[in-house]
Amino acid sequence: MAKHVAVLMGGWSSEREVSLRSGAACAGALEAAGYQVTRVDVGRDVAEVLTRLAPDVAFNVLHGQPGEDGTIQGILEILRIPYSHSGVLASALAMDKAQARIMLAAAGVPVAKGGLVSRAEAAKAHILPTPYVLKPNAGGSSVGVFIVREDQAHPPQELTREDWPHGENLLAEEFIPGLELTCAVMGDKVLDVIEIESSQKFYDYESKYAPGGSQHILPARILPEIYQRVQMLSLTAHRALGCRGVSRSDFRFDPSRQDGSGLICLEVNTQPGMTETSLVPELAAHAGISFSELVTWMVEDASLER
Repeated sequence: MAKHVAVLMGGWSSEREVSLRSGAACAGALEAAGYQVTRVDVGRDVAEVLTRLAPDVAFNVLHGQPGEDGTIQGILEILRIPYSHSGVLASALAMDKAQARIMLAAAGVPVAKGGLVSRAEAAKAHILPTPYVLKPNAGGSSVGVFIVREDQAHPPQELTREDWPHGENLLAEEFIPGLELTCAVMGDKVLDVIEIESSQKFYDYESKYAPGGSQHILPARILPEIYQRVQMLSLTAHRALGCRGVSRSDFRFDPSRQDGSGLICLEVNTQPGMTETSLVPELAAHAGISFSELVTWMVEDASLER
């Protein structure tokens, strides 16, 4: 009998729509590959739903909370349902950007200067010399991110909104000009490096998910030694956080910094997007791995105590 896979998608984070698109693409590919698939739009009753379904594997395509922060992973551990991607600790660590920075720096992965600040503090006065970046400490898809430019006299006033939805802790980091690079790890294999050219001022939500929002250049147009360093750092970051399955590390590279300090790791994504415009499927395809083979590998790689 075909393996029964519950594809977990949707949820209630700000990245819900992207997750639904990722989930639909993965569910379709898994059905075509011969699996019995149930699409689960995750709600607060997810434990009850999964207990009733009793799938062989949970294919986690949730983005943001609760799918990427260790919460759903803990539920799956309790229910003893093998699952894809990273486990409880790696998911929680990677989702907490300030904690992830500590782990990455300790492993020798360069991170931008900066640190954790409260929203009230960040709204009061410039927390770093301009230009700098403010982003939610727990979040993804560039939702709630601000680039504070040199000509801005005050921090973004949106931070003072009473209905601010992105949490009370922000990460303030120096702005690294130059190229946006990304690299994926699949198991113990590091894939290639994509250079991203955005139609917007930075690689924001619109650039990531709107058709034509960005151009992906694969392989990236960088020197071989920088290319190999991005790959090495991606594998180091994956291992430092204890990631499993597929992860994707994002970097900025300022070629004008002659001292080699221009390559900075921005973050590690434990639940990378799997939509038609997503980076990981593109990197896999470049390595000769079709979308169907990629999602099949992820199902077969699923386990407990990850």
